[in-house]
Amino acid sequence: MIGATTELRPLDTFKPPIRLRYDYVSDSSGTPRDVARMTGDGPTWLGGYCSLPDRSDRNRLVATYTKIRPPLTAYEKGLCVWNNETEKFEKHSVVCTLTDESPKPPAVPHGHPVFWHNDAGERFVLFGDPFPALRCPATFEAWSNPKMWEQLKPQAPVPMQDAITRIKPHRGTIAWSDYRKKWVTVFTQQFGESSQLGELWYAEADAPTGPWGSAIKVVTHNKYSFYNPQLHPEFTDSKSPILLFEATYTHTLSPGLPQQRPVTITTRSCIDLIWTR
Repeated sequence: MIGATTELRPLDTFKPPIRLRYDYVSDSSGTPRDVARMTGDGPTWLGGYCSLPDRSDRNRLVATYTKIRPPLTAYEKGLCVWNNETEKFEKHSVVCTLTDESPKPPAVPHGHPVFWHNDAGERFVLFGDPFPALRCPATFEAWSNPKMWEQLKPQAPVPMQDAITRIKPHRGTIAWSDYRKKWVTVFTQQFGESSQLGELWYAEADAPTGPWGSAIKVVTHNKYSFYNPQLHPEFTDSKSPILLFEATYTHTLSPGLPQQRPVTITTRSCIDLIWTR
């Protein structure tokens, strides 16, 4: 994994094409370097990034790591914490080791977290991809302790505006919109008509756990993938009608296109949606 930061408000204009300026964690030559080199064979994937206060009120940047064996086999999942001095993630604990006898991992903090207060005013962090599948109190100590994790049952299909047709989400994210006064989501449809993973849908709900409904298609591709969308409400003013998100754009997962190279380079793009309704 490599890592980078941006300014809190990195965009002067929202006129496409939108290009973010990333300041990468680099080595002495200025080349972006690894920030999550965990022990074990194969690459390390990170997810579930969030910043949580510990009992001394110090914010800790945390993530869930997964170790991968070729071709795409996960064999270890655990928690890691950012070290500000070394500028890298360090292993905090191993949650599970996966084997042929026990290939199914337990629920772990993954996806794109959001913060939420319940009716009693307690602050939680919700993890999901796209919809919340796990929650815990929004503290470093609760995140560190699997006994504090509560599994949630995310909504499976999402009805379209006709309330009859249902869309099966693949990956995505949710966020609160001050402009809409709703929780909003952008997710990729699994096995869409025009592309296997290139059709993106928008929906709304009164609560982060749903129910989500009246989904409308906002992005489409012809036999091209645009998946793992991530909302960026932090890049706009809270009252802005513009909703920014990014996704991975590639033909690697697009049946019907010639696969001329063994490895396809993927890029990340930002798209803006301007609500007028």
